[in-house]
Amino acid sequence: MTLNLNNHMISKLPKHQTVLLFVAIAFMHCSIKAQSQPLALTPPMGWNSWNLVEAEVSDPLIREIADAMVSSGMRDAGYQYIIIDDFWVGGRDATNHLFPDRQRSPHEMKALAVYVHAKGLKLGIYSDAAEYTCGGVTASFNFEELDAQTFADWGIDYLKYDYCNAPEDVTTAFTRYKKMGDALKKTGRPMVYAICEWGQRKPWLWARAAGGHLWRTTWDSRDVWQSNNKDLTGIMEIFDQQKDLAQYAGPGGWNDPDLLMVGLYGKGKSSSVGGRFKGCNTIEYRSHFILWAMLSAPLIVNLDVRSMDKETADILLNKEIIAINQDSLGKQAVTLFIRDNIQVLKKELQNGDLAICVFNRGDQPASFSLDLKKDLNIWFPASARNLQEHETIKKAIALTNQLQAHDCRIYRISANK
Repeated sequence: MTLNLNNHMISKLPKHQTVLLFVAIAFMHCSIKAQSQPLALTPPMGWNSWNLVEAEVSDPLIREIADAMVSSGMRDAGYQYIIIDDFWVGGRDATNHLFPDRQRSPHEMKALAVYVHAKGLKLGIYSDAAEYTCGGVTASFNFEELDAQTFADWGIDYLKYDYCNAPEDVTTAFTRYKKMGDALKKTGRPMVYAICEWGQRKPWLWARAAGGHLWRTTWDSRDVWQSNNKDLTGIMEIFDQQKDLAQYAGPGGWNDPDLLMVGLYGKGKSSSVGGRFKGCNTIEYRSHFILWAMLSAPLIVNLDVRSMDKETADILLNKEIIAINQDSLGKQAVTLFIRDNIQVLKKELQNGDLAICVFNRGDQPASFSLDLKKDLNIWFPASARNLQEHETIKKAIALTNQLQAHDCRIYRISANK
């Protein structure tokens, strides 16, 4: 947009109109700059309400989580987004604008966004590409532009857009997702757009073109290591489904293998399937976190941050492992090989370093000894830093360690200088 004004014209304006003019120009400049600003250059990090509280999400809860994200160190470790999932909608008013459920949210959504932003965090919200969400409340189909502008006016920074109650074909999915993607861009407000159609229509092939910054590659994750049930996806089922997707991930667009179960211990209303799953152990949660870091996956947690224990904090606040996930090169890890139950993954990093993850898939303890040259094809003199124990081998020849069942080790390999 161009304003054809010269100094003579501006000088003829009354003083108060001149001030308003410059405010308007400044606002337009910021809006245009924000609209063109790239988003999600690294995988988003944050917290989502779904698995922990499901339909019990509320304004007071979100404020408490925001407080806890700060006091626990989560915010300072890089967890930015607090995402309100399904059930928050109360309906549409006489002008068709969405409004929050008054029992769950006594305050306006804009006031909640102000509170979250004041904590140095960002607020996410949820809707669906149909008339109703998965939970059966009002969604955004045929109201995309109105809802996108409403979200922008509230100060929303992230939209998770689901696909319940919508047609199954890929053409309709792309059309509906692109319509919302275009509407979000039109607002001029930078909002991360999370496409959540569960991977059934291979969104990694088209979600970027629909405006998406991340796209779900799987059904909802459950708080179980392996479910052995085709309808309930455990951590291992989801991990294995990421096998051939590395080429589609990169800055501004990420494969999303769903939320982190770390720290739930079977307490999630949805992820435990009504108490059917009792959760994972600490070793499994640690491996879950490391594998998602290697996959350049969004690190979105579900646990009750207000009561996070030390073991869980040690996992989620490990800044060296977070740095692997947030590396600016944006490469997703690939598997080098699997021998017996030992799987070895490699992730290229921005400064020429490598992240190596050694993962025991088996149900029994196992040891490993990997020669850097023969096994990992690393021929330069290198140091190896164990990112769990924070120890460095300055002249590494091999990586050797013991692993418990479902355990892993992650190393950062750097060229010696």
